[in-house]
Amino acid sequence: MAGTVNGIVAGYDGSTASQEALDWAAREARMHGLVLTVCHVWGRAVPRDAAADLAWKYGECVIARGVQHIQAAMGAGDVRPLLASGSPTDVLCDLSASADMVVLGSRGRGGRAWLPLGSVSSQVAAHARGVVVVVRGHWRPVPGYVPRPVVVGADGSGASQPAIAFAFAEAALRDVPLLAVCAMADTANILGGTRLLAAGFEQVLAKCEADHPAVVVRRNVVQGAPRSALLDAAAGAQLLVVGSRGRGGLRGMMLGSVSMAVLHHSPCPVAVVHEPACCR
Repeated sequence: MAGTVNGIVAGYDGSTASQEALDWAAREARMHGLVLTVCHVWGRAVPRDAAADLAWKYGECVIARGVQHIQAAMGAGDVRPLLASGSPTDVLCDLSASADMVVLGSRGRGGRAWLPLGSVSSQVAAHARGVVVVVRGHWRPVPGYVPRPVVVGADGSGASQPAIAFAFAEAALRDVPLLAVCAMADTANILGGTRLLAAGFEQVLAKCEADHPAVVVRRNVVQGAPRSALLDAAAGAQLLVVGSRGRGGLRGMMLGSVSMAVLHHSPCPVAVVHEPACCR
């Protein structure tokens, strides 16, 4: 990764889900040698008064707990607190422009326990730039742990190419295989669609294989629906990587239906990789 001003930004509000996200982000920052920015956003941007000052002090306590917890895990790594007021979605999306990655829990302190994905996580995943990781399900190594592969959804579209490149880099960093999943369900009624999809799939994989020769790549071409194929593969993965939208997504859409589905239901962390702004 490039090593931007904010490095890896972890959204933190003191909730259990945000603590999981912070722990995952710290592990990622250590592996990449990047700064970890612990960000807590409170309320709305309002004039300072007694109530605002009280909320600010509470925010300082929350972020101090997060930083104290994670500093031991980071060791000599750089940990930076960032306390901001305003809309959490807006703040985190703005920060994504100068970050290598934004990491969030599946839902925050205000989220409903029965909801699989909180509104902030959903909106940031849809509208941020670069890479957004929503931490959910299993990911922590345990005694006797056999490292699980990284899984990427690949359909040969322009939107999938940055996701595939990111997935290769993560697999190389973690020294695990990469499972590339290509689902053919959407091509059944398109003349030559299956052949074109398979050719695009092979083309984008071949380029990344040349850049990462040490990564063992497993191909899984299936006839089922993309969301089902990816969720099945994620059951045995440590990270699921998807593009912001697939071949069938409308160009104006910020997040495709498959990407949204895996964000809601994946049994492991999900990385949503957006195309560069010039390519949208």
